Amino acid sequence: MKLSVMFFAAGFVIALAGCNAQDVATTHSLEEAVVTHTNNHIDYVEFAAEDLGVAKAFYAAAFGWEFQDWAPTYVSFSGAGVEGGIRGDETPVNGSTLVILYADDLEASEKRVVEAGGEVTDRHEFPGGKRFHFRDPSGNVLGVWTLVEAEG
Repeated sequence: MKLSVMFFAAGFVIALAGCNAQDVATTHSLEEAVVTHTNNHIDYVEFAAEDLGVAKAFYAAAFGWEFQDWAPTYVSFSGAGVEGGIRGDETPVNGSTLVILYADDLEASEKRVVEAGGEVTDRHEFPGGKRFHFRDPSGNVLGVWTLVEAEG
């Protein structure tokens, strides 16, 4: 028992020592909620579901997740360890889950993705941000987004 605790403690110290300036969190306040985004870490996960009501009921009952309705076909969830959302009116298929990372500098992140062998498949803006999707060399599609402050 003592040996396993020592290995855990040593691993924790090594993990902390491996942190660098790129791992510093960026915090933003959205109305009453405080949201923290950490550069180069998984930031948001989306799932597809044909029926949002069924999906919400399942995840609330099974895991205690909470939901915020944003549109007739979109809800976000919290309480899952990572923030995320569910896209309604979509039949889940292999690859329907989209992992989204946050980047302080979206253009620099896109450049690194391409240089590493990724292929950008989509770019778009949305209220409060913009993002791109990419296919990694294995064929997985992920997204990277950044916050865009409203002008005015």
